[in-house]
Amino acid sequence: MTYLVTEACIRCKFQDCVEVCPVDCFYEGDNMLVIHPDECIDCGVCEPECPVEAIVPDTGSEDESLKWLEINRKYAESWPNITRKGDVPEDADDFRDESDKFEKFFSEEPGES
Repeated sequence: MTYLVTEACIRCKFQDCVEVCPVDCFYEGDNMLVIHPDECIDCGVCEPECPVEAIVPDTGSEDESLKWLEINRKYAESWPNITRKGDVPEDADDFRDESDKFEKFFSEEPGES
């Protein structure tokens, strides 16, 4: 099992999770984070730190977990590793309750770590 970052992170990117990760397995995109599934040690300390509940164990519905597992793996390979909490987007709170964020806002661009 691994933990995955889901679309709730898009345009929020609070990064509280990064501060508690003992193995630095978070990677930063332009508008979200991902977890490298091969580096995650399944400790779960990141999950309760996310104020928008974007981090989940990969034990959800099989189709949904597989989708996010592939997204996390793909972008962890190309985005920069993040080991410290950075600046939260100024408009993050405006996107907390937005639905279908992946289709509307996802960016493949790397972050600026």
